[in-house]
Amino acid sequence: MTAASDIARALLTAAREGPAVASCTVMSATAGVDIPLGAKMLVYADTALGDIGGGPLEEAVSAFARSAIPRHLVQTCVFTPHGEMIEGRRAIEAADAIVEILVEVVEPAATLLVVGGGHVGLAVGQLGAMLGMEVAIIDDREDYANEERFPYEANVICGDFGEELERFPISANTYIVLVSRGHKVDELALRAVAERDAGYVGMIGSKRRTRTVLQHLAEEGVEREALDRVFTPIGLDIGAETPEEIAVSVLGEIILVRRGGGAQPMSEHGRLLAAGRR
Repeated sequence: MTAASDIARALLTAAREGPAVASCTVMSATAGVDIPLGAKMLVYADTALGDIGGGPLEEAVSAFARSAIPRHLVQTCVFTPHGEMIEGRRAIEAADAIVEILVEVVEPAATLLVVGGGHVGLAVGQLGAMLGMEVAIIDDREDYANEERFPYEANVICGDFGEELERFPISANTYIVLVSRGHKVDELALRAVAERDAGYVGMIGSKRRTRTVLQHLAEEGVEREALDRVFTPIGLDIGAETPEEIAVSVLGEIILVRRGGGAQPMSEHGRLLAAGRR
């Protein structure tokens, strides 16, 4: 049996430096189900630590947990003791026996890399910080890249865009927002990050302007597949106008990419209203 201290150390390591792990905890079980409450299993992409009793239930939970890692999921799931996942209140109430499992992906905080320290970059970074992201701001102008300008915790970098982006560590847990002062800087920045497998790359600008940037980079030999993954024009279509509204639009799209979802109002009234405005 895996010691609780080993589980705790593994969770701390995952939260500080990775790799990501899905923590699976037994929250409740129907009377008579032979599984201890609080039993915990950590599921990595290719291995596991601890157990929740073995058998088909553990196999089913492990499979779900591995699928949860790239979605950064936190979800309470219900299974039968035989490993069948049950969804919906009626189906759960009708089941003879159930086990409730909390699946929570533990990983280092996502990095929000904002290229451009202007009004939009300032607002995007602030909202990212509120969402618990590690924020970094890059600009080549001291007036727009200084700690006094940012009323929240951020790694503010003043320097050449190309050089700073080349040395910045980028991973699948990095979300990059290009909101600089012009398309030439955006093109330079996109050239530096497009092929580096970030979790998200979004570029502000009109369809005409961004199409020109993408075409230039394609002609230079940047992989077409990488350019096709760029979110541009950036953000969700919510009619945003102010820097703060644009920040909501951009971070909404990042959450959509990170967590998944339909990007639609959840109420019927909201869906009808949105459809009528199109």
